[in-house]
Amino acid sequence: MRTGEAVAIRYELAGLGSRFLAVVVDLLAQSTLVVVLGIGFAFAAPVLARIPLGKNAEAWAIATAVIVLFLIFFGWFIIFEIWWSGRTPGKRALGLRVVRDGGFPIDPGASIIRNVVRIVEFGVGFYLLSAISALISRENKRLGDFAAGTIVVRDRGETPADLDAFLAPPVRPDTGLSEPDRILVERFLARRASLDPAARARLAARIAGQVRPTLRARFDHLDDETLLEFLAGR
Repeated sequence: MRTGEAVAIRYELAGLGSRFLAVVVDLLAQSTLVVVLGIGFAFAAPVLARIPLGKNAEAWAIATAVIVLFLIFFGWFIIFEIWWSGRTPGKRALGLRVVRDGGFPIDPGASIIRNVVRIVEFGVGFYLLSAISALISRENKRLGDFAAGTIVVRDRGETPADLDAFLAPPVRPDTGLSEPDRILVERFLARRASLDPAARARLAARIAGQVRPTLRARFDHLDDETLLEFLAGR
C-alpha cells in the first residue's frame, strides 16, 4: 500500500490456517458466553415464571433467545471489528486484523457486509465456501472479503522507524580533522563555484596539503578536492 505522502506500507496477508484458528477461538468464546447465559437463565427461570407475561410469553421468550443467539454468533464479529479496529478476540489472539483493500481501517459498512455474507458461508458446510475462496484468491479473500472490499493481514507491532536517524547526514569515520580545518574546508567548498578553475585547483591543493599531515590517514587515493569533499561529508 502507498499513502498520500508516498510512504509505502507493507502488509503480510493472513493465511487460511491462522484465519481458521481465529474463528475457532471466537466460536469457543461465543459458546462460553451462550453457556453462561444459559446457566443464568436457568437460575432466573423460577423467578421469571412467577411474572405474568400473558399467553404470548413463550413466543416472546423464543424470539428473544433467537435474537440473542444471532447477536452473539454474528453480531459478535461486527461489534468487535468496529470496536477493536478490525479485530475480534480470535483475531487479536492470533495477531490478525481486517483492513480495507486500500490499507485503510475497516468501516462499519464494510464490517456489516462481510459478516452478513458470513451467514451464508457458515450455513454452507461450516465455512467450506470461505476455505475454497481463500485458497484460490491471491489475497486469501473469503466471499465476505470480496463483497466488502477487505483483506485480513497480520497485525505485528514493529518499532517505529527513527526518522531523525534516517534524515541525519551519513556518519563519517573519525579522520582526525580539527575544528578550525573543518571550518576552512567548509568555506572553500561553499565558495569554490565562484572561483576561477586554476585558482580553485591551487586553493584546493593548498588546503589539502595543510590538512593531510593532521589526518589519521593520508587518503592518497583521493585527489585534493575529492578529499575536501570527503572530509566535509559530501
